[in-house]
Order: sequence, then structure tokens, then C-alpha cells
Amino acid sequence: MTQQKSIKKIPIIAVLLTGAFVAILNQTLLATALPHIMRDLNIDASVVQWLQSGFMLVNGIMIPITAFLIERFTTRRLFLLAMGIFGIGTLISAVAPSFGILMTGRVLQAAGAGIMMPLMQTIMFLIFPIEKRGTAMGMFGLVIAFAPAIGPTLSGWLVEQFPWRSLFYVVLPIVVIDLILAYFILQNITKQKDVKVDVLSIILSTLGFGGLLYGFSMAGTLNWASPHVYVSIIIGSITLFFFIRRQLRLEQPILEFRVFKNKIFTLTTILGMIAFMSMIGAAVILPILTQEMLGYTALESGLMLLPGAILMGIMNPVTGRLFDKYGARWLLITGLTIALVTTFMFAFLTEETTLTYLTVVNAVRMVGISMIMMPSTTAGINQLKNDLIPHGTAMNNTMRQVSGSVGTALLVTIMMNQAKPELGVEGAIHGVNVSFIFAGVLVLIALVLALFIRDREKVVEQV
Repeated sequence: MTQQKSIKKIPIIAVLLTGAFVAILNQTLLATALPHIMRDLNIDASVVQWLQSGFMLVNGIMIPITAFLIERFTTRRLFLLAMGIFGIGTLISAVAPSFGILMTGRVLQAAGAGIMMPLMQTIMFLIFPIEKRGTAMGMFGLVIAFAPAIGPTLSGWLVEQFPWRSLFYVVLPIVVIDLILAYFILQNITKQKDVKVDVLSIILSTLGFGGLLYGFSMAGTLNWASPHVYVSIIIGSITLFFFIRRQLRLEQPILEFRVFKNKIFTLTTILGMIAFMSMIGAAVILPILTQEMLGYTALESGLMLLPGAILMGIMNPVTGRLFDKYGARWLLITGLTIALVTTFMFAFLTEETTLTYLTVVNAVRMVGISMIMMPSTTAGINQLKNDLIPHGTAMNNTMRQVSGSVGTALLVTIMMNQAKPELGVEGAIHGVNVSFIFAGVLVLIALVLALFIRDREKVVEQV
């Protein structure tokens, strides 16, 4: 980009990373507070879980539309709008007298967060030259990993000391300060196009991605035979087919599927999806294993995951610098090899498995995943011309969201179906082992695919 030198990068990055931090922190903050909300608002578990799954659903629906919004609005206006919606949602959630109003606040938070994440990635790719994007995305990855790492611990401490509403009151001042800073600091980075609003595309996108995300999310808690699951997945798949077909025919699509014509972008997106699927699936299964099968407390379970999340956060800037220096190929192969070995180390668990073993293996595994996530994203989007970057980041985030829902549903289903209740705890752990074998096979496929990536393949035109 010709104007890169005139852009004050550090203040812009500070504003963006603060926004990213509160958006991602907000996703994990409610987890330990749900029992308190149930008691206070007199609702049961099946209702309260919508505060989490509903957030993820709306977040996932908004992401595909973001490429269109980035092209339609200025950077500054869109960020202020997204952060403003997020802030209003936070305030509504903090003062909500009933579940309905609390849910409304969460939906607004999710809508704002869904716009922010692809917008931030797009800005990062546009203000940094191609040879420094790895380092920039590494810093972004530090925030992405650190926020969910401290979320459950911070939440647990707050709800023990204060009412659950404090979770939102803690976030609100950060949002207000970031909004003020963004108003004075943020510059317009993206180029505007006279993109027309295609209402039918937005409806098809919402029903398509929403149906898939809802169906696969419910499959993790219900079963595949439930109408909530299979009807949602069928409707989502059919609608998504028509959405994709329409985008390929439109002169100005809201989401450009032609980015998949680039083989490196396609390969790295698949690698990122498998890594995210494996990471999210383990984050769901390991707490079930430690609490329900091995008899550890929720706090011990959370502490078991914490070193891995912190290590991943520390490693992201490191892998970013290594990416800029050596390229993606060897990072991806090394990371996938580590992920493969440690995933199979989770496939031979017994009643005697210690918390120390789970903590150490998970920590090493997260180091491997840190070598896959950001390098695969950066390598893929580096292949795209600047005008396609908003579509690339939106597509990358959308595919990751879908893969997280699909991965969680598949691994939880395998765990439950392969369990042997007649063998007691050992039989339940057998289901966990089989689910990790499946995850290991996915990582092995990704490792084979990574061999086809060549760092010397660069985009000829970056303007």
C-alpha cells in the first residue's frame, strides 16, 4: 500500500488490540457465571446456555457479512459502529432485569464482535508490508490466546466476590476508553466501493451459516437424530448452496468465494480449520474428562488448561517473527508434527492419568497449534491482492467458526458413542481416547497437506 509510511501504526494497533481483547474475553467470561445467573433470574440450564451458544451463533452469522461492510463503510466509521454496538450490548447486559433483556444485550455484543474481528485482521494486513505481516499477526494472536486464557479465571474470581453483573461492568469502561481513543486515533485504511446492498444474499448467508452453526452446536448437547440438529443442518446446507451460487453470479458479491481459486489460500484455510477444530474440541473434552471421569474440581480443570493457553499466547509473537524470517512451510510442518504426537498422547488415557500429565501434554500441544494457526492464516491471506483481503479475512474467520462447531460436535459425539457404560469410568475414558484418535487422524491429514505448501509462491501484484 502506498500510504503505509504515513500511517501511525502503533496507536492504531493499540486501539485494535484493545477491541480484540474485550471482544474475545467476552466470549469466555460468562462460562463460570452461568450457575449464578440461573439462580438470580430463575432459569434452567437449557435456557441459560443460550447466553453462550447464542453469542457464538450471532457472531458466526455476522462474520460473512463483514467483507461487504468493510467495502461499504470507512474503517473508522465501521470500527466505531461495531464497538458502539458491542458497548450498548454490554450496558444492556449489565442492567438486564430479565433473561430476555440479557439475551438482547448478548446478541448486540455478538454482532459488534463479529464485525470487529475480520475488520481488525483486514487493517493489520493493509497497514503492514507483506514481509512484516507475520510479526503483526503474532501480536494479534497473543491477544486472541491471552483473553480466553484469563477469561474463566477472572470470571470465577469476580462472581465469588461480586454479583454476576460485575462481569459486564468490568468490560464496559475498557469499551468506552477504546471508543474515545478510536475516535481520535483511528485512520481510514480500507478503500470504499459503491457496493449495493443485496438483501437476498444477506438473508441466504444468515440462514445458511446460521443453520449450520446452530445444527452442529446443538449436536454436541442433543444428538444427531434430534430435529433441532438435522433439520438445521439440512436447511443450512441447502441455503448455503444457493448463497454460494448467487455470490459467484453477482458482479459485487458480499462474500467473494473466488478467493478459493488460489490453491495456497485454500490449503492454509483447511489447515487452520483442522487446527481450530482440534483445539476447540480438546478444550471441550478435557474439562469433561477431568471433572466427570477423573473427579477433579472445575477450578483444577481450568488450571489444567491455563498453561497451554498462556504458552500459546507467548508463542504467537515468536512464530510471527519466525514466519517473516523463514516462511510458513517449516513452521506448519513442525507445529503439525507436535500437534500429531501430543494428540495421540491423549488417546491412551486411563483412570490413573494424572492432572500433571494432562497439563504438560496440553501445554506442548498448544505450542504446536500456535505454530499452525497464525502462520496458516497469514500465508493464505498474503496470496491475495489488497482488494480481496477483506473477503479473505471474512472467509478465514467464517470457516474457523464453522470448523469449531463441527469439530466440537463430532468429537463429543464420538466420545459419547464410543463410551462403554458397562465398564464404568474406564469405559467412559475409552470414548475420550477414541475421540482423540479421530482428532489425530485429522491432524495427520493436515500434515500431509502442509507438505504441498511452498513459501516461494508469492503474489505477483500486491497493489
